[in-house]
Amino acid sequence: MKKRWLSILMAAALVAAMPVCAMADEAAEGEPQAVTTVGPEDGTHFEMWSFVDAHNEFYGKMVEKWNEQNPDKPINITFSTYPYSDMHNKLMMSLQAGSGAPDMCDVEIGQFPNYTGDDCPLYALNDALAPYEADVVQSRLDVYSKADGTRIGVPTHVGASVMYWNAEIFEKYGLDYKAVKTWDDYTELGRQLKEASNGEVFLTSVDTGGVDWMWIAMAEYGEDWTGGLDGEVNVQLDSVKKMMTMQQEWLAEGIAMISTDGHIDLEAGFKNVSEGLVASFPKAMWYMSRFTNYMPEMEGKYDITTIPVFEEGQKNSVGIGGTGTVITDQCANPELAAEWLTWAKLSEEGESYIWSVLGFDVCNSALWFDDAFAFDESNQYNTFFRVKPYEVLQELANNDAIGTIYTTSVSPTLNDYMCTTTLNEVFEDGMDVDEALAEAQEYLEMELM
Repeated sequence: MKKRWLSILMAAALVAAMPVCAMADEAAEGEPQAVTTVGPEDGTHFEMWSFVDAHNEFYGKMVEKWNEQNPDKPINITFSTYPYSDMHNKLMMSLQAGSGAPDMCDVEIGQFPNYTGDDCPLYALNDALAPYEADVVQSRLDVYSKADGTRIGVPTHVGASVMYWNAEIFEKYGLDYKAVKTWDDYTELGRQLKEASNGEVFLTSVDTGGVDWMWIAMAEYGEDWTGGLDGEVNVQLDSVKKMMTMQQEWLAEGIAMISTDGHIDLEAGFKNVSEGLVASFPKAMWYMSRFTNYMPEMEGKYDITTIPVFEEGQKNSVGIGGTGTVITDQCANPELAAEWLTWAKLSEEGESYIWSVLGFDVCNSALWFDDAFAFDESNQYNTFFRVKPYEVLQELANNDAIGTIYTTSVSPTLNDYMCTTTLNEVFEDGMDVDEALAEAQEYLEMELM
């Protein structure tokens, strides 16, 4: 047991260095940034931790709604918001010690490999999820589960990857981005854009500090370089080779640029988007909030579609990023905690807040087809873009087009090596793709096997 937990703590230290979709500002080490308590004093009391203050604000609203609807079983929750690394390390150490852990806690997806073993210190959520399971996107439940199918986390969003297009740019040059169905079509569009703009506008930017593009390629071919929950790491996949080779060719042709600072989800990336230096890129649905928060001047200029595929009929989306919420084995009333938590995050009441306030694509896919929920004109995302986002999600759902890539115990080492070495070798230095991936595979086998 001690050996298992030592390995978990080491893995947690690695994962803590990984970028996340939303992270709170740093505070004094080990100290919460904010502590609030919601609910009547005579209600069943719980402690809950998160690394995102907006998440705790959401949970607080759901405590109020729960107590209004369930006066016979009121709850009272104290919410603490910690810096990302501090919270995950504190959670791990308190679970190892057998005391001091909260009843419930947000866990970033990169941390979930730490809890999928046989000695998992988390409460099984299968029974509590049962009323919602049929309507929830299965890939989101799967990534927060153990290999035997035990559900140990409640998802926050799908994070479905989609294509963002600066429609205004393509209209300016008389180019039809909506006709793009395959990556070959996309490449040809890039050549046309380069010629029409005299090379002043790039079709897209290629990441060296993130692996989203590789996840998209793997989802399209149904591959997974982690090997899944019980497989072995293999980065020498046809899907990965195809994507990296294609991107390398884009750079050579001058139809793509290397993402400033490594990927488009940073300030320099926002600048490239808002100034029209890049005209399109794939990213998760949660990137919509980057537009409203950091690029409000782009309202009405951007469109969203599904992502091109290598071969027609392939899946063309994958869930990227995410936070699962868990109940620890130190919770005195896990049944009530689980009933509230699954209701808070997967009921229509909870999903409405997650969509309208947090801007996340919700996991309860039944709501994707509820016009009152999905197409409400008061929702800022329905008016910011040229399409209502759930129109795209409905298309993905109708085609069963969202694939799954797992985050496992190999993910921190794999992602770190790809982002610090392999992607830079291929895109910055022009190294042969097969050679770079063979080198990466050799390194990973030495480190992980």
